[in-house]
Amino acid sequence: MNLTVNGKPASIAADDAISVSNLLETLQVAQREYVTVELNGDILDRDGFDAATVRDGDTVEFLYFMGGGSL
Repeated sequence: MNLTVNGKPASIAADDAISVSNLLETLQVAQREYVTVELNGDILDRDGFDAATVRDGDTVEFLYFMGGGSL
């Protein structure tokens, strides 16, 4: 399956659609418990990672929101 991940082409060994949860594992995404996933322009709810599917040609962005600092 060919995807665009964080703006770069990526290929994974999957013939059919896979869940976002499986994609995170397959790509060994760091800090999975903190990542926000955007799939084809839509921000996904973390509770929906198991139900949301990624298909050939999809665009996926992994986003990390950080806070902190002081002025």
